[in-house]
Amino acid sequence: MILKPVTSEKAVKLIDLDNTLIFEVPRISRKAEIQKQIETIFTVKVEKIRTFIRNNRKYAYAKLAKENPAIDIATKLGMI
Repeated sequence: MILKPVTSEKAVKLIDLDNTLIFEVPRISRKAEIQKQIETIFTVKVEKIRTFIRNNRKYAYAKLAKENPAIDIATKLGMI
């Protein structure tokens, strides 16, 4: 369901400042589905999901709980 992580400068900045990861997801996916998928794949707790559509692509901002640092997941994914 999750297509790929976004590795832009803004994404790296959000990892450091807000403990947030950005993923490109299918347009038909819902917030609850995205949250469940992220929690099962990475075994983390997601506090909030925000989505937006730009250029016919849907992006999901996943804010992780404080006990789960986003930098660890980004390192596993090879983003940093």
